[in-house]
Amino acid sequence: MDQRSDQLTDGQRAVFDGREATVSVTRERRRLGLTIERDGRLVVRTPLGAGFDAVDRFVRENRRWIDAKLELWRRHRPLNSAPRLAEGELFRYLGREYRLALTEASAPPAPVRLVAGQFLLDARVAEDPVLARAHLRRWYREAGADWSRGRLQPWAGRMEVAEPRLVVRDVGKRWGTYRAAPEPGGSPGVMALHWGLFQLPPRLIDYVIAHELAHIRVSGHGPDYWRLLRRAIPECESLKAELDEMGRHVWLGDLGR
Repeated sequence: MDQRSDQLTDGQRAVFDGREATVSVTRERRRLGLTIERDGRLVVRTPLGAGFDAVDRFVRENRRWIDAKLELWRRHRPLNSAPRLAEGELFRYLGREYRLALTEASAPPAPVRLVAGQFLLDARVAEDPVLARAHLRRWYREAGADWSRGRLQPWAGRMEVAEPRLVVRDVGKRWGTYRAAPEPGGSPGVMALHWGLFQLPPRLIDYVIAHELAHIRVSGHGPDYWRLLRRAIPECESLKAELDEMGRHVWLGDLGR
C-alpha cells in the first residue's frame, strides 16, 4: 500500500510539499486549514478522514500564503523575558507592572500574593526556582480564571453563543483554544486560556476570549469567521496586531539567574 495515501492522524508529523508540518485532526472541521504557531511551526488542520495526497496538494496551493506568514513570524518572533527572582524585578498583571518583594513572614497566607502594588513571594520559595516558577504560574492561573469568569458571560451574550466551561492553563504556543463537546447538542464545550495571557492589558484578553467564542459558531479562520468576529469587535484586526507584538514580551515561565 502507498503509505502517502493513508489517512492522517491527530498529532502526526509529516512533510507536505517539502515542508514539515504537524497535523491537527478535528471532528467538527469540514475543510482543510493552515496556521503558523507562535514558535513558527506549520500546522495543517484537517477533518476526519483526510488523506496525505489531498493535504499535500492543499499545502502546495497555499505556498504563497505560508511564505508570507512565515516571513511575518520571522519579523515578529517571540522575545519572551526571563525575570530573576530578585527584589524589585518586574512582573506584569493585566497590563500593569508590579515589583517583586521577597517576604520573610513565618507563615504567609500564600507563597505568592499581589498586595498594595507589589508581588509578594515567600523568600524560602524563591530559593528553589522550580518551586517558585510553579507557584507563580499557579497564581496567574487562579487570578486569570477569577478575572475571566466576569468577562465570559457578557462576551458570550454579545456573540450569541452558549457560555463554555473555562479553564486557564498552559496551552502551548497559543493564547487560547476552544474544544467543542464530543456529542452534538451536548455541553457548549471548553475554552482554555494561556496563563501568560493575563500579563497583557484587558482589551487583549477580551479579544482572545471573543476570538475563541467565535469558534463555537464557525470553525477555522475563513471569511465567515472574521465577519462574525468583526461584528462583535470592529477593531479586531488592530487588536490582533497589538497582541502579536505585545505577546512577544510575555513571560512564559523561564527564569533568569
